[in-house]
Parts: sequence; C-alpha cells; structure tokens
Amino acid sequence: MHESILDLNAVRMLVRIAEARSFTAAAALLGMSQSGLSRAMGRLEDALGVRLLHRNTRSVALTADGRAFVERCAPLLAGLEDAGRQLAEVPAVPSGHLRLTAPSMFGRVVLLPLLGELMRRHPALSFDTVLSDRVADLVEEGYDAALRIGPVDDLRMIARPLPPLRWVTVAAPAYLARRGTPATPDALAGHDCLAVRNLRSGRLVAWQFVVDGRLEERTPAARLAFDSGDPMVDGALAGLGIAQVMEFAVAGALADGRLQRLLAPYEGRSRPLSLLYPPSRQCSPKLRALVDALAAARW
Repeated sequence: MHESILDLNAVRMLVRIAEARSFTAAAALLGMSQSGLSRAMGRLEDALGVRLLHRNTRSVALTADGRAFVERCAPLLAGLEDAGRQLAEVPAVPSGHLRLTAPSMFGRVVLLPLLGELMRRHPALSFDTVLSDRVADLVEEGYDAALRIGPVDDLRMIARPLPPLRWVTVAAPAYLARRGTPATPDALAGHDCLAVRNLRSGRLVAWQFVVDGRLEERTPAARLAFDSGDPMVDGALAGLGIAQVMEFAVAGALADGRLQRLLAPYEGRSRPLSLLYPPSRQCSPKLRALVDALAAARW
C-alpha cells in the first residue's frame, strides 16, 4: 500500500458498492453523485495500489483483490461503529424497523411466534415481514435480512448457519386405517402420495430416503400435486394421502396424533438454513436481537 492514510469513509463506500453491485444504487444510498463516488474509488485504489473494481457502462463488480479487501474490512467497519456507540454511551437497545423476508411455511410456523416474542421483549422494535418462497435480492429490495433455505452463493452477504431443516414422511391415522401402513419406501407405490411441483422445471419434487446407507431419490406417483408445501400439509391432515414434508411444519400434528410418522428408519433428507444479511448491518442491535432469537430457537 502507498504511504497515505487510508480513507475509512471511502472503504465504507466500497462496501456499499459491493452490496448494491451498482454505482447508481450505492450513490443513492450514500446520498452522493455517481461521479463523486467514482472519484473516491479511484483515490482508494491509488492509496492501496491495487484495482478494486471492474467497471463498465452497465454494471460494477469486485476484482479478486477487491473481494478479499471487502471481506476483511466490512466486519472491522461494523466493529468500529459498535465501538463508537459504546463510547458515546448510546444504549444498544433493539429498536426501529427491521425488514425481513422468509420462506412462506417456515415464516408462518416458526418465525412469526419468534417475532411476537421479540416484540413483547422489545417494545420499540417493529418488523416488516414478507413471507414468500421467491428468492429476493436483499440490497436491491431494501431488506435488512433474509432466511434462506439451501446453499448460499451470494458472496456479498454474511450467511449465518442455522440448524438444518429435516423432512419426515407422514399420513393421517384415518388414511392408514383405510389403506395400510407402508413398511419400506418401495411400498409407497401402492399408496396415494401428495407431492409438490417445482414451478421452474415443472417436475415433481423427489422424495429422499436412506436405503442401505445411501441417499436415494424417489419421485412419488402423486395422485395430488401442489405448487407449494403449505397445502400438502393440509392434504395430509385431511387424510388425502402420504406426504413428505419439513418436520417443523407437522411437529404439532405429530405430537397430538393428527399425523403419524412413517418410514423413520429411512429418513435422511435435509437442507441447510441460513440467515443472510449485508455486512453493514451485522452490528445493528435490532438484527443482533433477531440473530440471538434464531440461535436459541429449535425446530
């Protein structure tokens, strides 16, 4: 690095650009002109002696050096802001508005009760919550955080791992009394199965079982297919057939006997769950309250 003092304000600007992936959006967030932001980035690159950004007329992307620099600096900047709050004796009480998105079923069953408890505990905290299975862009759509099922490939975001989601195979006692209880995955061929159709591919989502130590996929011969998992749970409760669903979605029905767990020795399907948020948000007291609540929850 050249012998010049590093401009921390310019580093903050770079983090904003990395999150927004756009000079236009970053300049708007920072309340400055695009030309002023571009000049600040040029001075920062000169000070560091490396190129941080690939620029063209339509987009901006971090170079390998830029990505490494942002990954190191974003948490440090957040720590400086937190230290400043402490020195100024600003109470780190969760307050204000937190905009959050989560998958529909997980949001209804797990997240909403958790948010209710947070609101009781922190009267100055409020939430704007979008429950949808659509994958949202946190920066472009103005979210503070998102719960995401599956692998995370957005390098702009911090992804905090949460306990994975596990699937169980279930049916109502009335259905099993009428049609019998399958003892192996192969026996499902003679049963009414409920399934979800992937809206992108048009194909039914495969069920998964561990057979002889190997994870196997089986596409159910579904008599009834849905566009999401929510109505599939309702169908199972109504005795329409056998379903493979996320365990948290049917935990209450399994506990009170409205559903029965099937093929437990063959269970093996699971998917990672993460809380995503921009590096610039990680020391926010309101986000920290959400992180702590999710870390303490069980599903």
